[in-house]
Amino acid sequence: MGITAVVAGGTGLVGSELIQLLLQDEAYEKVIALVRRNIPTDHLVGKEKLLQVKTDFSHLEGDLSTSDMEHAHVYCTLGTTIKKAGSQEQFRKVDLTFPLQLAQIAKSGGADVFAIVTAMGASSKSSIFYNRVKGEVEDSLRELNFPVLYLLRPSLILGDRNEVRVGERLGSLAARAIAPLMIGGLRTYRPIHAKTIAAGLIQSAKSGKTGAHIVLSGQIAELAAEK
Repeated sequence: MGITAVVAGGTGLVGSELIQLLLQDEAYEKVIALVRRNIPTDHLVGKEKLLQVKTDFSHLEGDLSTSDMEHAHVYCTLGTTIKKAGSQEQFRKVDLTFPLQLAQIAKSGGADVFAIVTAMGASSKSSIFYNRVKGEVEDSLRELNFPVLYLLRPSLILGDRNEVRVGERLGSLAARAIAPLMIGGLRTYRPIHAKTIAAGLIQSAKSGKTGAHIVLSGQIAELAAEK
C-alpha cells in the first residue's frame, strides 16, 4: 500500500508545486487536496491519484474524514497576507486557526507526518505580528506531539503567483540580483523557489526521522537536491 498525502493550500504558490510533485511520486498512492476552488487537472501528470475536497476550512471536521488521516503525510501550505486577509484577525484565522484545526484532525486520525511551511524569523516572542503568528503556530504544533513534525522556514519565495504583489515583486528582483553574493552564513537568506520548497517538504516527510525539526531555507534547498 502506498502513502496517502493530504494537502491544505493546494492552489497556492507552494501548494500547487507540491501537488504536482506528489502526483508524480510513486511512493504516494493517493493525494487529497483540501481546496476552496477546484484545481484544473488537464496539465497534471498522475491526476488519477488526485481527490479534491472542497472546503472553506471553517468546518474542516465535516469536510474531511478522520479515516483519511491514518498513516498519512499531511502537508500544510496555507498562508495569506494581512492586506489580502483584510485584518490581523482574519490573517490569524488563515495562518494559525486553520492549520491547527487540520493538525488536530490529523493527530486524532493517526497521521504519521505533519509538515508545514511557516517563515524565516518565526517566533512567538517576535515584535513583528507576521513572525509572531508563525511562531505561535509552530509552538502549538509542537504541543500536539506528532510522531514526525517538520517546520519549514523559507526566505523570500520565488515563483509565478496568480495575483500581483508589487512590493514582493520588487523584493524578488533585488534578491535575485544579490543572491550570488550571499554565501556562507548568508546562504540561508537567499530567495528560494516554490518548487524547491515543495520538494523539500516531500523529502522531509520521507526522511524517516522522528520528532520535531525546524528546517531553514538553505537546508530546504539541500533536502530538495536529494530528491
